[in-house]
Amino acid sequence: MPKYQSYSTNLNQRRQSTGLRPLIVLCVVSILVLTFYLREGESGPIHTLRAGVTTITTPARMAGNLVSAPFNAVGNIFGNLTASRATLDELEAENAELTARVAELAEYQATSERLEKLLDLQSTYNLQSTAARIIGQSSDAWSDTVTIDKGSLDGISVNMPVTNSTGVIGQVIEVAPNASTVRLLTDEGSGVSAMIQDTRAQGMVQGQPDGTLRMDYVSVDADVKEGDIIITSGIGGVYPKGLPIGTVASVTKNSNDVYYTIIVSSASRTESNEEVLVITSLSEEQTATDQDVASANNTPAGGERSQGDTSGEGSTESTDTTEGSE
Repeated sequence: MPKYQSYSTNLNQRRQSTGLRPLIVLCVVSILVLTFYLREGESGPIHTLRAGVTTITTPARMAGNLVSAPFNAVGNIFGNLTASRATLDELEAENAELTARVAELAEYQATSERLEKLLDLQSTYNLQSTAARIIGQSSDAWSDTVTIDKGSLDGISVNMPVTNSTGVIGQVIEVAPNASTVRLLTDEGSGVSAMIQDTRAQGMVQGQPDGTLRMDYVSVDADVKEGDIIITSGIGGVYPKGLPIGTVASVTKNSNDVYYTIIVSSASRTESNEEVLVITSLSEEQTATDQDVASANNTPAGGERSQGDTSGEGSTESTDTTEGSE
């Protein structure tokens, strides 16, 4: 019996020794290979062997990924299907909250950009003005007006001009304590003395029944072309001089005509704006000079209007001021 136990013990020791020896050899070889790999250059034999193995095994790895991709997708689907109702509800609520937050931030950004443009306009033209918000628009076919949220308690009065960040939009015609009605330039009852910015040719921009703008009383002797910028002339002291109104969309002249037919593309779009400036007072430099008035009265347009009204060009501004009293 002792002899048998001695044989068994020797056999077990031999097996343990046989199992450890390859492991030790592999560790030593790995350390040596790693040392040589780190010390040799990029063109060394171990690097070259590694690149070759990678090249050979790459197609197999790609094939393996292609084969396993559908199974991974199916696994994800089953994982989603087996998700608890509470988890799905939580994810849906989180998604809805994030969507609402994104929309809110986008609205804040759009409002900030519009207010910044208003401040730029106010600073550029040195306007004495009060900011207001458009809160309503006319719903009938006989007038083109908007309602703003400022009234007499805020210093607003009839005939004050109104502009948005891109140009003139109209004039206050009715005032309540906390709200006011603004007649838009596109209303057929509106009218503002204007001029071509480059040539200073005088005329009047008026609204048309179809909601467009037209510049009347511009002599065919004046130089007018498509794309010309039209601004307020400041004559009459209602609108500040130099505010943008629009651009010449088309200009035509028929034979024997005294005036051009000029269609104006408005610079402002009230339907896409919410904030406006109500101009409360004008400085001396924002009104037309005596020379501007004299120049307007000496044009054929001024002479034509003076036949019916001895005030000449001043009749243009009577249109501006009477708008508020209608």
